[in-house]
Amino acid sequence: MTSIATGGKAIYGAPLGILMLEARFPRIPGDMGNATTWPFPVLYRVVKGASPERVVLHGAVGLLPDFLDAAAELVSFGAEAITTNCGFLSLFQREIAAHVGVPVATSSLIQIPWVQATLPPGKRVGVITVSGSSLTPRHLEAAGAPVDTPFVGTEDGDEFFRVLILAEKQDMDVGLAARDILNAGRRLLASHPDVGAIVLECTNMPPYAHALREALGVPVYDVYSLITWLHAGIRPRDFGV
Repeated sequence: MTSIATGGKAIYGAPLGILMLEARFPRIPGDMGNATTWPFPVLYRVVKGASPERVVLHGAVGLLPDFLDAAAELVSFGAEAITTNCGFLSLFQREIAAHVGVPVATSSLIQIPWVQATLPPGKRVGVITVSGSSLTPRHLEAAGAPVDTPFVGTEDGDEFFRVLILAEKQDMDVGLAARDILNAGRRLLASHPDVGAIVLECTNMPPYAHALREALGVPVYDVYSLITWLHAGIRPRDFGV
């Protein structure tokens, strides 16, 4: 029996492409930028000039062409779906999807409407973001989320914001970072007791999702839950039918 292999791509077996910010802080297991996080192969592309400060604090101004080019390059390599390394890039959701013509999930924030649909009456979704002062109604609206979604940031913490956004050093005290995120979660629930589930905006937060769930007792969703869902659609499990 003759078997014919079909070509047309540069790389095979890694259908998910990730657009990365240009940063040097540590990426521990669970972080989107750590390849061991994923239970499937992924393709990475660093977008030059897209620093966390520029994307988060300055609204990614002027970076759309760079992200469009990088996304198209990943698709040319073989990516069948695209995601990004920052929840604030929800601003580019429509443009990237239109440009590459494959499924695109720029931000974990797009889960907010889905999670809301699972909650009982009287409960709503809350968000923990790396920068509460930078998250705007534009980001939420671009993700299809209610603009009055409650959220808190980590700016008041000792470690997480300082390492990721201010880039004051290239090492990180993981224990302090975890404390910053747990404290943010406690503030969110204290100020909004109607929050029945949390979505983590920042793609560096999944390592702390388990501790948040244990401490706060509400479901926690993040970019890991988003991307494993996305991958399940482009590579459904084969049940042998």
